[in-house]
Amino acid sequence: MGSPITKGDFQRLLDLRLTKVSEQEASKPELKGMIDQLFTVKSSDSAFEESFYTTGVGDIPEFNGKITYLPVYPGWHKKYEHKTFSAGIQAERELLDDKKFGVLDNRAKMLMRSALRTREKWAARVFTNGGSTAFDFQTSEEGVALFSSAHLTRATDVSTSVGFDNTSTSALSKTAAAAARIKMKKFRTDIGERFEMGDDFALLVPDSLVDTALEITGSNMDPDSANNKINPSYQRYKVIPYSRLEDSDTNDWYMISLSGMKDNLMFYDRIKPEAKSTVDFDTYSVLQAIYFRFSCGWDDWRFGVKSTVS
Repeated sequence: MGSPITKGDFQRLLDLRLTKVSEQEASKPELKGMIDQLFTVKSSDSAFEESFYTTGVGDIPEFNGKITYLPVYPGWHKKYEHKTFSAGIQAERELLDDKKFGVLDNRAKMLMRSALRTREKWAARVFTNGGSTAFDFQTSEEGVALFSSAHLTRATDVSTSVGFDNTSTSALSKTAAAAARIKMKKFRTDIGERFEMGDDFALLVPDSLVDTALEITGSNMDPDSANNKINPSYQRYKVIPYSRLEDSDTNDWYMISLSGMKDNLMFYDRIKPEAKSTVDFDTYSVLQAIYFRFSCGWDDWRFGVKSTVS
């Protein structure tokens, strides 16, 4: 439990001789919020949310005098369980009475800012922790990481040796980006069928790789050739800088389908951040607190490739 804010810690706020007093957080904007751009955000009215799907059917065989009945298979069940977050600030009343400068006045705003930052950090873990089965909010019946070379199917006659791998180990380059795009184009459904991925591809990259991504996509001439060859990657991918990826790894990057990502990345608000204020009548300390609940995760993996670069 944190200590209350007291006069003993902030004696300088009682002294008018200071020429400048500011709140550092007020002059340092938060990192750009990415949840709305990357996830489908929904409200939840339950303790948990669930998703499930069923497969289609395979090809129609040639008629040989008797109808062949085709199987339909169950997909994988996902369950999102909301976590609860709460914290507060306790300020000594005498400090608030006697301080001479306009700081520590917006304590509820400070907590709200912290809550929004907390949500963003947990959401980023869907990507940065995407190679792990230690899921933060969800359980997966498939039991496989979001980014894995070993995705499964319940279709008994389907091989997962092709089209069920959404991983890479290549450093970001024009060639590696093209390979990731082709790999996504060859993804297969649970019944082993290819499907139309679309062309709304994007490179989701940490700050350290933004320049490399822009070099890949920004020139209509091949940046690696002096022979006036065209650059097939020109404007093929949208470049999305994601600063919070930088805190985990500066070399890992992601190729994503924008529409597929929004269809499958889910962020559930059970309780949006609620800020409350009160007074502790035993000590007359002024209390601010915040409370919120949410979960986030993924329904299906077929929207992207993660390249984990050693």
